[in-house]
Amino acid sequence: MKIAGLDIGTTGCKLSVFDVSGKYLDRAYQDYPVKRGHSEHEVDAQAILEKVMLVIREMAAKYPDIEGIGVTSFGESFVMTDEQGIPLHPVMLYTDPRGKEECEQLLHNMDSLTLTSITGVKPHEMYSISKMMWIKKHRPEIYRQARHIFLMEDFVVFHLTGTAQVDYSLAARTMAFDISSLKWSGEIFKLADIDMSLMSETVPTGTSAGTILERIAKKTGLSKGTQIVSVSHDQLSATVGAGVFTSDKAAEGAGTVECVIPIYDELPDLKVMREGNYAVVPYVIPGKYIAYAFSYTGGALIQWCVDTLAKKEKEIAAEKGVSVNLLLEREETEPTGILVLPHFAGAATPYMDTGSKGAIVGLTAAHNVSDIYRACMEGVVYEMQINMDYLKESGVCFEKMHATGGGAKSKVWMQMKADVLNMPITALATVDAGTVGSAMLTGIAIGCFRDLDDAAEHMVEEMETYYPRPEVHRKYMNVYARYKQLYHAVRPLV
Repeated sequence: MKIAGLDIGTTGCKLSVFDVSGKYLDRAYQDYPVKRGHSEHEVDAQAILEKVMLVIREMAAKYPDIEGIGVTSFGESFVMTDEQGIPLHPVMLYTDPRGKEECEQLLHNMDSLTLTSITGVKPHEMYSISKMMWIKKHRPEIYRQARHIFLMEDFVVFHLTGTAQVDYSLAARTMAFDISSLKWSGEIFKLADIDMSLMSETVPTGTSAGTILERIAKKTGLSKGTQIVSVSHDQLSATVGAGVFTSDKAAEGAGTVECVIPIYDELPDLKVMREGNYAVVPYVIPGKYIAYAFSYTGGALIQWCVDTLAKKEKEIAAEKGVSVNLLLEREETEPTGILVLPHFAGAATPYMDTGSKGAIVGLTAAHNVSDIYRACMEGVVYEMQINMDYLKESGVCFEKMHATGGGAKSKVWMQMKADVLNMPITALATVDAGTVGSAMLTGIAIGCFRDLDDAAEHMVEEMETYYPRPEVHRKYMNVYARYKQLYHAVRPLV
């Protein structure tokens, strides 16, 4: 018997397979094109579905005894479909600029603080409801034909099982879900003039949608008894995959995007969260909530530094047979003193300023590529410290972090984070916490694991814990005092 986690990303999907003891066995990946124009950022929902079928078919050919697949996906984006689930239009990504006027219209009828108190998010056109309003206004023929409005998780689950259900965490990305009552907000849908009956039924994270349709079994090679589980928004799944279930720990995703996810034992002060642009999301454990603090460029900034500045170092590393990252990293107890504002793709929390730009300040002729490389690492961590400072007012109380993703393999970066953030950080073996978390919740849903703790015992592997060094922390804080002024100094110039 096998279990699997399906992760539907913005540009590709992957299916990871595990045995019932939690051991990773294999994975399949397929990508799909994203269209980004001046006024349209779109992906084809039908292409996503076709690639999902391909990865399932590939893994089912090797592991026909897959008994459960958990589905997790990126958030916000939705598609209107006909009765059979056939898409009626391309999917607008969260970065798509359409919906701004509609969001303002919604705020004309409901003040921002009230909307946040219901939904847990600060109003923004990136969320689904504004873009639903845009389609109804500008593409009325599509809205008239619509019989379902799916996010990507429930779109795929519906095609696999015929069941239209979406979990609470993904529903929360619409800006139309009541995170306290755990239901669609009838008031918001009424103000938006969107038919709420088009939405899928909301269910707790990790709820089985039943077994696959017979035609899907024939198409993919899966057993007719294979269960499909509605897991979550990808960030929540990664939190589960990091083994973080209590408020004294936070998940740290050290991937392309840098993301810190703390847990709250009760609903935090939404006014404070709104001021810092933090989304509050119902967690898999009833009564608990999580929040997303993130930087658009985490590992992406490090890769930019390597690709743009370290061309010679790449050649040297290849000659020596070592990683260029390893060549550039140096174990130091002194900060570089260079200030890097990591807003190379705009600023995420707490600013949410897409117009912000990156900056490197404080270079001298004595600096080299390795110094800039480390300074980029520092900039990402300082940005996380900015978020930590904001989150303290919300009652966050974690004292330790679990790190996943490719960045967790860097001993230098992990130690730097422990030193700057002044707390222990445990690097986990898994790079892809999202599919691990998805498989964990699937295992619970089909009876492989008793509960989250049992699943984590089987599937979450700790590698090494890095502890802060008090003297080094003080040195970093001296630099951080200057870093806190960097955004406000640079932003008026760009």
